[in-house]
Amino acid sequence: MKMEEFKGLEPKNFGNWPIPIKGLIILILCAMAFLAGLWFDTKIQIENLTKTIEQEDELKSDFKSKQWKAATLPKLKKQLIQIESTLDEMLRKLPDKAQVDELIRDISQAVLASGLKQELFKPHSNKKEKQNIYEQLPIELKASGHYHAFGKFISGVAAMNRIVTLHNVKIKSNKKSDKEDDEHPLTLKMTAHIYRYLEAEEETETRKTKKGNKPKKKAKKNKH
Repeated sequence: MKMEEFKGLEPKNFGNWPIPIKGLIILILCAMAFLAGLWFDTKIQIENLTKTIEQEDELKSDFKSKQWKAATLPKLKKQLIQIESTLDEMLRKLPDKAQVDELIRDISQAVLASGLKQELFKPHSNKKEKQNIYEQLPIELKASGHYHAFGKFISGVAAMNRIVTLHNVKIKSNKKSDKEDDEHPLTLKMTAHIYRYLEAEEETETRKTKKGNKPKKKAKKNKH
């Protein structure tokens, strides 16, 4: 087939074209349609394959995570039991409402028993702070004496069967001269915190109060 045969052919008179030429044109169009269909079909398959590979990676990661959780579950259960046991033990060291006054007296007695001169012992009932399961009560304390007496007092507090924490500890010298017979050469200032176990009703009320105090999210205004 020569190029001269294509000269003078008009698209409008396609029906009158020679049969070989029409066959060639139809063959070319069919080949183009086949290749176009193959391309688009292959493209879709490539996209689906990419998605499948991504899903496979996610499923592998999810499987590994679940496998790790399943493997560590017995250990986590043991740790949970230990945590609950420790929590129960600590809660038993917290006084109830009736035992708070007794604990305050014990701390005051510890000051005197250590040989310190008590200058200030003031529980701040108005500064109580409630948490989920306990209430914290600060006690402002000021005493004077020797350094070893301070150590004896702190050791006495640490040996109590109740939890008492000491904060903002400050020690300053009272000596205006180098007299060795001064009975109270140092002054100790600190804040002791005692913790009271909340009753079930108080705990529920505290949780409700905290939920009620959470800031509400502002509603978005609709734009007209």
